[in-house]
Amino acid sequence: MERTLSSDLFFDHSQSTGSSAMPLRMFSTLMLWQRRIVSRSQLARLDARLLADAGISEAQRQNELSKPFWR
Repeated sequence: MERTLSSDLFFDHSQSTGSSAMPLRMFSTLMLWQRRIVSRSQLARLDARLLADAGISEAQRQNELSKPFWR
């Protein structure tokens, strides 16, 4: 259900080395988790009409909402 820009577009993990890489990866991961929380919260508030407009079934919504924020 994640339809936002990936944090990988903004930060290339392969070019980071040394001690500065770990904080940036942690920040990137925290931002990803935050986007998932917000996205799933918004998904939970959609009514049946908006779900249909987005092409999302109730089963797909429930499947997405049952996931923990880290997945």
